[in-house]
Amino acid sequence: MENQLKILSKTFEDKKIRTVWNQDEEKYYISVIDIVSILTESSDGRKYWNKLKQRLKEEGNETVTNCHQLKLMAQDRKMRLTDVVDIEGMFRIIESIPSKKAEPIKLWLAHLGKERIDEEFDPEITINRALEAYRRKGYSDDWINQRLKAIDARKDFTDELKNNGIKDGKDFAILTDTLTKIWSDYSVKEYKQLKGLTKENLRDNMTNMELVLNMLAEVTATEISKSSDIKSKINAENSVVEGGMIAKNTREQIESKTGKKIVTSKNNKNVKQIQ
Repeated sequence: MENQLKILSKTFEDKKIRTVWNQDEEKYYISVIDIVSILTESSDGRKYWNKLKQRLKEEGNETVTNCHQLKLMAQDRKMRLTDVVDIEGMFRIIESIPSKKAEPIKLWLAHLGKERIDEEFDPEITINRALEAYRRKGYSDDWINQRLKAIDARKDFTDELKNNGIKDGKDFAILTDTLTKIWSDYSVKEYKQLKGLTKENLRDNMTNMELVLNMLAEVTATEISKSSDIKSKINAENSVVEGGMIAKNTREQIESKTGKKIVTSKNNKNVKQIQ
């Protein structure tokens, strides 16, 4: 599940709610404790949630079964495992807590979900948000243009994986890691270590050429998979390998001609380095 997570901070009546966007599953996960604290008007809803969770578990409530744990920033500024659920699960938890804040929180959650629906029907909203965010960080328009193309290619790639029956977050992570390892000679973890990254997004730290080759691998894998009449996990895996090899061969040819390594330790700590 921790593949392709974007940790966000949303607010409700000036109170911070730790929120995570899972790109592969295309859904939000929200900190249960943060919502429970608001509903119970407590500075820390941990004790209330622990008791409620035990009761729901004893009742066989599916919400607890579907509850995940992710590392989120705690009040002491340390990353700690925190219970999170998706928007649907959060609605069910709210139903179990008598609170005058219940309806306002439900409206807030509905709006949060609507943001993603709006973006589905009007992708320009997402593009404009990303565009402005990258500009604020100092990226050049050329790099931003390439990054946005890469985002579009990534979505097509993951959509095609889904068409092949890939649903589990771990499978997305494995196939992404395989693709990256083949074309770059580095696993995702090794690639991030090379660039000195921890939780940062790898693609936001790629040079233009790295983005191009990563996109070539994903686009090629997508097109190869689409050309097959049989949709299966094996088809997805084979397509990933073939797409990665084509991008790898391209990388090696460019490196042979230029005498320069394409995959480097450059990162966006100095944005000008990667543009």
